[in-house]
Amino acid sequence: MSASEANPSTSVARPAGPDAELLRAAQKVREVGRALDERYLDKSEIVRMLLVTLVAGEHMLIVGPPGTAKSALVRHLARLVDARYFEYLLTRFSEPNEIFGPVDIKAFREGTFVRRVEAMLPDAEIVFLDEIFKSNSAILNALLSILNERRFFTGSATIRVPLCSLFGATNEVPNDDALGAIFDRFIVRTLSENLDSFHFHGLVERGIRAEADQIGAWLERGVQREAAATEASAGAGGLEDTRPLVTLAEVRRLQQRLPQFMRFSEEFLARYKGLVFQLRSEGVSVSDRRVVKLLKLFAASALIDGRPTAHDGDFFVLRHVWNSTDQIPILEDIVGPVLEKHHREHPEERRTRATAADLDGILAELGVIRGVLLGGEPLSDVQLFSQLRNLQDIRAALQVLGTETAQQMAGEVDKLLEGVFESSKWSG
Repeated sequence: MSASEANPSTSVARPAGPDAELLRAAQKVREVGRALDERYLDKSEIVRMLLVTLVAGEHMLIVGPPGTAKSALVRHLARLVDARYFEYLLTRFSEPNEIFGPVDIKAFREGTFVRRVEAMLPDAEIVFLDEIFKSNSAILNALLSILNERRFFTGSATIRVPLCSLFGATNEVPNDDALGAIFDRFIVRTLSENLDSFHFHGLVERGIRAEADQIGAWLERGVQREAAATEASAGAGGLEDTRPLVTLAEVRRLQQRLPQFMRFSEEFLARYKGLVFQLRSEGVSVSDRRVVKLLKLFAASALIDGRPTAHDGDFFVLRHVWNSTDQIPILEDIVGPVLEKHHREHPEERRTRATAADLDGILAELGVIRGVLLGGEPLSDVQLFSQLRNLQDIRAALQVLGTETAQQMAGEVDKLLEGVFESSKWSG
């Protein structure tokens, strides 16, 4: 008899394999991810976090400058999931009526204060609040009970809200202590930045296609309005014509089975413990509450992939527990080696796949940079720094791709970097 059999209280049982219905639901969620990946370049990690957060029934914050697809990603996700959706851009002048619904005047005249919440945030299943930290305290305080307990208080009544996940966006991380409570309710935070130089051609190509589709959709709707038509053509191709790939009922079904996947091996928990305490020692605050909540996200990641248990590859979630963007490199230094080791041992599980177009684009960019650096023309410090930064970006992308060809190209980047540093040393 093994030690775990002799002491059932310490054994970690493996959940039964997912049934066919569950596998179908997970497959549909993966299809949502593929659809988002096809549309948004180099956002695969954010896409994965959106899916994991949704299946876990938790909340996520996206931080980044304007124009980096924060709103577009969540909006597109909501169109791919058949669910009641609410979206709003918050400002310091936003009123609770705009978010939670207007006061029921008839009830108010009768001495009762209630809100009409139909089609408003308390009635929604997926919510997106842009610039969430610019809101006032009246809205933020009401949001706390919705995020924590799925309850909305209106007058003397309490409404159980059907919220699955709330996604927030902001241009910058708040540094106001008064916003700490709402910031803490976002279990994970992702950074959405402008694309690197070697993604420029892909950005232009996809952007032109998306703009052309949007123009086509506008023109189609204009023609149909003139013809008194009532529905947009299915072939218009605009984002508004996106068809749902999964229902919220199917997502809820995954959530109902999630507890069965929250059974982790002792080896996994030991590694998790080591990572948590290493993060804390480096100044990254991870509360006990978040430690437990993150287990849901590990289980959700496994469930989406159709795996019976979480493994080290699911620790990618820990790259997104930062409290300030300054902590992102710290998280990468701690979590990155664990992920790299797992992917070396299980290369088939890499979620980012290299394509010929990816490598061709990176190779072309590398050729341009090599020509600039070795062309003999004098470079200013700013120009040199910019090209070196581009090289570092290329090297990071090649490491993520992880193929043999990508690794060979990464070696070429290293040689080029060494050559530049050597020449800079002698010229200095």
